[in-house]
Amino acid sequence: MKQIGDRILYFEEIDSTNEEVKRQAEAGAEHGLLVVADAQTSGKGRRGRCWESPAGNNVFMSLLLRPSFGIEKASMITLVMALSVLQAIRETTELEAFIKWPNDIVINGKKVVGILTELMTEPDGSFYLVCGVGINVNQREFPEEISATATSLLLEKMNEASEFDRKSLTNKVIDCFAKNYQVFCKKETIEEMLDEYNTFLVNRNASVRVLDPKGEYEGVALGINPEGELLVQCADGDIRNVYAGEVSVRGIYGYV
Repeated sequence: MKQIGDRILYFEEIDSTNEEVKRQAEAGAEHGLLVVADAQTSGKGRRGRCWESPAGNNVFMSLLLRPSFGIEKASMITLVMALSVLQAIRETTELEAFIKWPNDIVINGKKVVGILTELMTEPDGSFYLVCGVGINVNQREFPEEISATATSLLLEKMNEASEFDRKSLTNKVIDCFAKNYQVFCKKETIEEMLDEYNTFLVNRNASVRVLDPKGEYEGVALGINPEGELLVQCADGDIRNVYAGEVSVRGIYGYV
């Protein structure tokens, strides 16, 4: 099997790196393909939201994964990628980044990274994963509607004038993910990454509101379990396992 990042396709501008990976997958591309773009015209966020994708500032990349594990394990890959991006940012920039469960990286309470993993099934019953990552690296301003909740690595380290090297950061993300993915595939859980993930989980021990279509509720986030579910303790002492899916988690008083 090809190694992650062995083949890289670069585009100055593209509709979406996730969509390009799907096109490549349908044409027979192998596991580990990485698509990188300088700009996206139709960047994708969770639940169909648009991801701001200006040219020359940020990292937009997507990986093609053809796993050997079962489809029921696929949702945990988003958490594996979240930890990998966190490690890369902390090592490359020395900024104090944290994870907002399940798929955002935040610095000082603002979102700096979005991760979107899509599962695609094929006619023969097999499936592949498209794991897309958008990192706000050197962007200096944001549209008014998201300026209160979005930031960039550069803005969080404005005491230093020089911009961050996007290529180096991309390489570090892929390096971290390749190692973590290998660890994940051994047991098909995030058990061996659990302590580190929970250490950097910004929601941990915080009051949260769970936006579940079946009914919203509040509680205290205790951390995640080896299956990547968020454990939330309600006022009555009941602990609920929250599966990402169509559920969102927000802080009681704001984004985190």
